Amino acid sequence: MSSLLRIDHPRFVALSGATLVALLIAAPVVRGHQPQENDDDRAEARAMLNRGIEAYKNAKFDDAVADFERAKELDPSLEIARLYLATAYASEYLPGAPSKENLRNGELAVEEFKTVLENDPSNLAAIDGIGSLLFNLAGTPFDSEKMAESKAYHEKHIQIQPADPEPYHWVGVIDWSIAYRANADIRKEFNRTAKETIRPADPLPPGLGANFAREYGATVDEGILHIKKAIELRTDYADAMAYLNLLYRLKADMEISAAAREDDLRIAEGLVDQVVAIKKAKAATPSSH
Repeated sequence: MSSLLRIDHPRFVALSGATLVALLIAAPVVRGHQPQENDDDRAEARAMLNRGIEAYKNAKFDDAVADFERAKELDPSLEIARLYLATAYASEYLPGAPSKENLRNGELAVEEFKTVLENDPSNLAAIDGIGSLLFNLAGTPFDSEKMAESKAYHEKHIQIQPADPEPYHWVGVIDWSIAYRANADIRKEFNRTAKETIRPADPLPPGLGANFAREYGATVDEGILHIKKAIELRTDYADAMAYLNLLYRLKADMEISAAAREDDLRIAEGLVDQVVAIKKAKAATPSSH
């Protein structure tokens, strides 16, 4: 039987139907109105913005940051410069890399996205940017408060645009991340003193399984509910199916009976098969561009 016990966490993306990166690449040169003689700062701000966009397109992220910063200083009302600045910082952030400079880039991106929301609370690009950045910042080292804050931003997206599948997926990913870490810690602690250790695929001993269900059952159930909604909205959402598989494997560790555990694992394996079928179908489909 095939199995999919581990998949990579999603990297930074701004999930607003198109990523912020794509927005930057496709962004037109900002023309604006013909500036008056006393409006030199605004004109220069737009010139800096355009130059920053070109630098970003050429992967010159340090130059892009400097240009977007200058545009923001020259014209504080130029909100698009803040959005692009946040995106440039996010592009310099590498999830999981522990250096102070790298973490600072992620934190600066979050700060700039939050300034966008001060004037535009429903800006989905900023909401999703913060949500995905906080998720990655919460991973190394694990930070449950950042995880909760990340989930809150994805839930805000759902409130604003409930027909988008991505934020439901993100809630499920976060719920799995929290419960999976707890499950791994339980196993590690048990194996530390056990005469017979348990492997990752083995069920938890009954007492530990009951404790895991009591503490994280609601989290896993919430994740399953949200991932199912994502798949309802996008029926070929392979990444969501992969995480739904992982959530059912955690649910299996909470079951009292062997039959219930087997049912959960059967569902998980079926989801793996669906993911494989979807990926094969997409690979066999000629690109439309």
